[in-house]
Amino acid sequence: MTSPASLTATPLQIEVVSDVVCPWCFVGKRRLEGALALYAQARPDAPPPVVHWLPFQLNPQLPPEGMARKDYVAAKWGGRSSADVYARVSAVGGSVGIAFAFDRIVRQPNTRAAHALIALAARVQPGGGPALQGAVKEALLAAYFLHGRDLTDHATLVEIAAAAGLDVQRAREHLASTQAQHEVQTAEAGARQLGIDGVPFFIFNRRYGVSGAQESATLLQAMLDAEAPAQSAPAHD
Repeated sequence: MTSPASLTATPLQIEVVSDVVCPWCFVGKRRLEGALALYAQARPDAPPPVVHWLPFQLNPQLPPEGMARKDYVAAKWGGRSSADVYARVSAVGGSVGIAFAFDRIVRQPNTRAAHALIALAARVQPGGGPALQGAVKEALLAAYFLHGRDLTDHATLVEIAAAAGLDVQRAREHLASTQAQHEVQTAEAGARQLGIDGVPFFIFNRRYGVSGAQESATLLQAMLDAEAPAQSAPAHD
């Protein structure tokens, strides 16, 4: 009899398309972490899944210096305050341990530079890879949503990424590279060509996609479905 663990000879590959200024992406990261814990229980003998973070900009039209947060909120939601706009996601965030502090955010950034550092973390050697990439992603999300740090400032970005383990000099050089930001634009264009127009978006083994910050149990089921033999795997939205 084939054991569940034997269904996966290689680690499950998870690609997450998201932005560092998307509150639901932060919630989705926490729910993915919950799903990974459930996966470890369901597949105790399987190798841990490998998570890759891919770029998406909610506001690619913003200039590199971004804009004042109060002006952004006014333009996007009229007279509504950030507290009103984000009441629901704040409540959901609290349920997964995220204490959103929207009132601390003073600048709405263009996130291309932040995404460039996340991409760098995945491939630098030695020490780079999915673990470092996840740490840099987490650090940027926390810096923005919990501490209101300015992600338009390159010195701030380098400081945040370095605290997560990225080499300072490599980070500085990467942010100064036009090629690095071009790579982010190309990767994001690829996601949009796949029909992704909202984030977070999860892709499991390049077989199934799940849109939105779904519950951990839903993400777990998609993970298991993606590992199932093709002839028996159910259809998945």
